[in-house]
Amino acid sequence: MTHIDIEIQKIKKSALEMMNMVRNQLQKGKEALVNFNKEIALEVMHNEKRVNGYELIIDNDCENLIALFSPMAVDLRFVLATLKINYHIERIGDNADGIARNVLDLNENWNPEILAKLELVKAFEIADDMFNDVISSYETEDTSLARTVFKKDKLLDQITFNAFGILAQNIREHPEKIEHSLYLLLIQRKLERIGDLIKNIAEETIFYIEAKVLKHKSKKDRTEEGLL
Repeated sequence: MTHIDIEIQKIKKSALEMMNMVRNQLQKGKEALVNFNKEIALEVMHNEKRVNGYELIIDNDCENLIALFSPMAVDLRFVLATLKINYHIERIGDNADGIARNVLDLNENWNPEILAKLELVKAFEIADDMFNDVISSYETEDTSLARTVFKKDKLLDQITFNAFGILAQNIREHPEKIEHSLYLLLIQRKLERIGDLIKNIAEETIFYIEAKVLKHKSKKDRTEEGLL
């Protein structure tokens, strides 16, 4: 194994560790929300510093690899993709932290009926499933796994779209609960954003493996490839 191969494996290992850490943050965010557990919410906020630390390490290692080894072809694509993936992972961590902060900001538990109507648990599960797919795709270089997230992201978008009407109706019927409704909308939007960020990770993974930049493809091309 060459020196550049060793450095690439080191970066990949760190990226996978960060992905799994942030996925755990998302799972704990769900637990904090559903069980109104402020201790878990505080744990998520505390761990955000570790996520930020990983981001800096990975950025630094990628920059050093470029400076020292001048990678070419697939190695260069890997480094460039991982730099972008690293940013997206950190942003997912930020959104998980934001969900935890939303839980901490309220002094009264959520109404379980509105949580069920909003399908928030389902939204968390879809996001977690998407995250698991991109982690496995990045680790095994299996682009078919990366492609599974595109259709799942549409499910998240639909749940968010439905949330606007549900929460508007809830505010009309329970104006005294407007603060709760607004916080739930914020959480729903954060989950939608997490889905978008996971989709970005999938695109970057496919880019470095197949040298395709999906975000510049036409809608027709992406439909033909089964991505829409």
